[in-house]
Amino acid sequence: MLDPSRTLEGSDARQALDEEQRQTTSRRDLSRNEMFDDMSPEVGELDVQSVEHALSTDTDLALSTLADMASATDPKLRALAQQLAARVVVDLAASTPSRSRGVGRLRSVSMSDDGGDLDVDASLETLVMAKATGNSPSVDDLRMLAWTRPDAAVVLLIDRSGSMTGDRLATAAVAAAAAAQRTETDYAVVAFADKAIVVKAMGQPRPIEDVVNDILRLRGFGPTDLSLALRVAAAQHARSTASRQRTILLSDCRPTAGGEPDQHAGALEQLGILAPADDCDDAEALAVSIGARWAPLAGPSAVPAAFAVLNH
Repeated sequence: MLDPSRTLEGSDARQALDEEQRQTTSRRDLSRNEMFDDMSPEVGELDVQSVEHALSTDTDLALSTLADMASATDPKLRALAQQLAARVVVDLAASTPSRSRGVGRLRSVSMSDDGGDLDVDASLETLVMAKATGNSPSVDDLRMLAWTRPDAAVVLLIDRSGSMTGDRLATAAVAAAAAAQRTETDYAVVAFADKAIVVKAMGQPRPIEDVVNDILRLRGFGPTDLSLALRVAAAQHARSTASRQRTILLSDCRPTAGGEPDQHAGALEQLGILAPADDCDDAEALAVSIGARWAPLAGPSAVPAAFAVLNH
């Protein structure tokens, strides 16, 4: 059973995220990024043309700079950066295939204008009653057979135990947007260290831009409890009626609290691991030990291709 004090959801999660946004970054610190002065030439200003040029020149560095600016002490710059970063992140994630692969299947569904063959067996009682009474059968009571795509519930686990600055924030934000686009049903986003913050719960309706902005508010600290994160993923999946369950772990997979994660990882239906390309040895070892797919991430722009690898 999950410890409620270590799994924050709803108003508790909102409060935790609000507290994290109080940790801001000064203009002086932001100016250490080589693109910052061009993108924000004056206090409270964000030059959209310079941002677009930077994105076309070095997407990862430009998006990482925007992610850092989303925590700017200057409230006007912070708001502008959050708004633009969310739009860029969603556009970048859109290059990820939006539908899960797999063979569709015939299902009996309510009759609609979308097209499909009458499900005689499921509609038999309605047809018999209509014939007996001399009335036309009600369309609302008829069923049809239609091909439907396989649906999957997705839980994204974001390791925020280390430094959560530009590159890691941007990568996590793109991963969340990509997860949202890969399912027709439910998805959840959970940020974890020694506690888990449910940024978006399974079945909770939230605009993806709001989810992205919450991720950009994260600050890194605390030990890494992978076991807790995997248990939270299982609990979120339990809320879904989707036919398949996928969990994506964004982490270097080096636990420093909570014990070894193998047992909890193995209990999940389908686990994929995305790890920093320059620190992925532990992630590869965990993937091999539990038979999971994994992929290295060189930066935010690598997320769509990495998602494709996990779903191959």
